[in-house]
Amino acid sequence: MPSLVRATGTIGGLTLVSRVLGLVRDQLFALVVGAGLASDCFLIAFRLPNLFRALFAEGAFSAAFVPMFSRTLAGGGGSTSADDLAPGRAFAEAVLAVLLPLLAVFTVVMVVFAGPVVWAMTGGFPGAPAEKVALSIEFTRITFPYLLLISLVSLLGGILNSIGRFWVNTAAPILLNLALIAGLALFHGQTPVESARVQSAAVTVAGVLQFAWLVWACHRAGIDLRLRLPRLTPEVRTLLRRIGPAALGTGAVQVNLVISTALAARFLGEGAISYLYYADRLNQLPLGLVGIGIGTVLLPTLSRQLAQDAGRQALHTQNRAIELVLLLTLPAAAALVVSALPIVRTLFEHGRFTSADSVATAATLSAFSLGLPAYVLIKVLTPGFHARGDTKTPVRIAVGSMLVNLAGNVALIWPLGYVGIALSTAIAAWVNAGVLYLVLRRRGLFALDHRLRRNAWRLAAASAVMAGVLVAADRLTAPFMVGSLIARATALAALIAVGGVAYLAAAYALRAFSLADLKGQLRRR
Repeated sequence: MPSLVRATGTIGGLTLVSRVLGLVRDQLFALVVGAGLASDCFLIAFRLPNLFRALFAEGAFSAAFVPMFSRTLAGGGGSTSADDLAPGRAFAEAVLAVLLPLLAVFTVVMVVFAGPVVWAMTGGFPGAPAEKVALSIEFTRITFPYLLLISLVSLLGGILNSIGRFWVNTAAPILLNLALIAGLALFHGQTPVESARVQSAAVTVAGVLQFAWLVWACHRAGIDLRLRLPRLTPEVRTLLRRIGPAALGTGAVQVNLVISTALAARFLGEGAISYLYYADRLNQLPLGLVGIGIGTVLLPTLSRQLAQDAGRQALHTQNRAIELVLLLTLPAAAALVVSALPIVRTLFEHGRFTSADSVATAATLSAFSLGLPAYVLIKVLTPGFHARGDTKTPVRIAVGSMLVNLAGNVALIWPLGYVGIALSTAIAAWVNAGVLYLVLRRRGLFALDHRLRRNAWRLAAASAVMAGVLVAADRLTAPFMVGSLIARATALAALIAVGGVAYLAAAYALRAFSLADLKGQLRRR
């Protein structure tokens, strides 16, 4: 098996590539589709397979399948010979035999009944042209086969992760972004609707590419799954039972997104869904890079330390993880809140994406970004439960945060519109992170050490200093933000540089970190 550090570096590098390509994809989408009727229809259609993908394929299913598959491997030494893989292959074939027909039937049902499903999500877009509902239904039928394909990708990716080939599955989202970029760059139509239709088809094409990629990788690893008649073996029954709680925990977040989208479709004007999408994509950039890297490393590290009765070491590890989260996400959140408008204008304000769209998206991004540290803290605190075998408590807390988000949506959508939806998401994230911390502390499983308590307020103060510098710098760069793309990009680069220098200088002056600490962290495995 590859070392944990090397595997984490590979995952982080490929995630960075995927996020950068995703940003390029969103820029092209803003250019040729914009933020209006066509983009709203596509994003509604794409939300449905994404919901079930995150809920099942990449969430609950992976969490339940990977540990069970790993335990079926013979020898326990990580060997990938044909004999050692035989029990795992048999288990995977049994799962595939049940999974494939279930997904096929579900996909057909969703395609046939796309009309009622879209209406349930949007309420028929009250006040919008009838074309909007018709296009949403059409695009949904085109995109939904992606669920079937990506679920099979999740099965094959779980197999490869279990034998240490992490990079293959991590690289699969890159194919999705490449397919969508190709559709926008090479095959877009003359109107936003035609381009959105091409994007819908590109989603399903991406599913085919990802599936083919994983099949090829499994073949190279000596794993070729055969189709069998479905049979509910004891192992498959156990898998299905374990999927339920995991789906509930994952579903809380995904249901929040669907509820927010549905409220925006029903009660807000044209473009609201698109503003939420663009803002969330920018907010997800630092969240994905920091959260995925820390989450990937932290759970196995804590599990190993607790298994060795190294409770004090586990406490130190989690404190340092939170310190790293604050070091990276507090300034990122401050920058996204204060400088949202120049960021959005530089990245998206081209073609059909107007100045008014930039203002609306920037306001939404500022609200989302208030919760950025909380989103990543959840990924740091949750392993404190999972490493001890407690999967139910985080689920209960996640469901509670979902209810908080729902109440916030209802309360804030009327006075603040789409900004209120984003703000309620941030509030719910802080509630989730806060309750996770309080439960861990009350159970005696976690406490902030002296170093973290000392540095947390200093990092927050340094971020506040940076925010003040950015407010002043924003005024100086504002005239360049209405110029050419090169002028805007140059001004934004200068803004980022000034903000970064201000943060590092303030943090160093406040002794939030030292050069010796940084060198020590870089040298440690």
